[in-house]
Amino acid sequence: MDNKTAGVREQAEKTRQFRSELNHHPKRIVLFNDLPGYGKVALAAMVPLFSRMGHFPYQVPTAVVSNTLDFGKFRIQDMTDYMRDTIKVWDELGFDPDCICTGFVLSEEQVELIGDYIKSRKPKERLVMVDPIMADGGKLYNGIGMERVAAMRKLVSYSDVMVPNMTEAGFLTGICPGRETATAGELQELMNGLHRLSGKSVVITSAQDSETGEHLVCGYDHRLNQYFRVSFMYLPVRVAGSGDIFSTVMTGKLLNGKSLETAVREAVRVLTALIRENQEHLDEYKGILVEKYWELLESSN
Repeated sequence: MDNKTAGVREQAEKTRQFRSELNHHPKRIVLFNDLPGYGKVALAAMVPLFSRMGHFPYQVPTAVVSNTLDFGKFRIQDMTDYMRDTIKVWDELGFDPDCICTGFVLSEEQVELIGDYIKSRKPKERLVMVDPIMADGGKLYNGIGMERVAAMRKLVSYSDVMVPNMTEAGFLTGICPGRETATAGELQELMNGLHRLSGKSVVITSAQDSETGEHLVCGYDHRLNQYFRVSFMYLPVRVAGSGDIFSTVMTGKLLNGKSLETAVREAVRVLTALIRENQEHLDEYKGILVEKYWELLESSN
């Protein structure tokens, strides 16, 4: 068998495995995140990805945003009242999700609203993924203060898996604050600190080992009582929506029955491949047109 034939068969087998995943019972996923008018980020990136992975995403926008904030000029519409009314209507209609995902929130009031929604459904077995979007590059985002950090500590306490970046992990725990590199021991200390907040699983999405220089995603799976590290090749480009893509692929794989480490490895693989595909013509503020690259999802191992 020549290499070309072997490659075709390998790809066919990966596609078969991916389609087999889709035969899992589709899950209903409530997404709390912002809705951009311009830019493939947040809900605009998450909804098509979850749909392609065989699930039903339902959107509760925390804000309607004219464009990604990186452009410097933007318009944000606070959707708190809409969120509250939507949750009330859905409760009256008996809508009951299998998974709840949170992303960008606009205020401490929204954190309380989402937290109450999660708590009201927690007795049933469901997956709660919290992305505590509030900081990067060693500092909090503009307009976010320590009161938001306190609110996010409360929100992540309801999660089954949280996905902070290194900066957010530092603010949430007070360990290695303002740093983007740490030793292996410090990274484990960070994960332990995050685990204490929720008692569940933790994924730090963008760490660097200060001793080896390795860029990695590190995690703790509370079900297996197991730590893991997934290294990746650092590509020196900024991609709006990369965190949304990562958390969506990871969560979708979890809902399709994969272990946390396997789900994280798949998320790293997909995101790295998307960035490589777009590196030469990337508009860092617009995000990536995810629908163009379905074959990357189908290349699951």
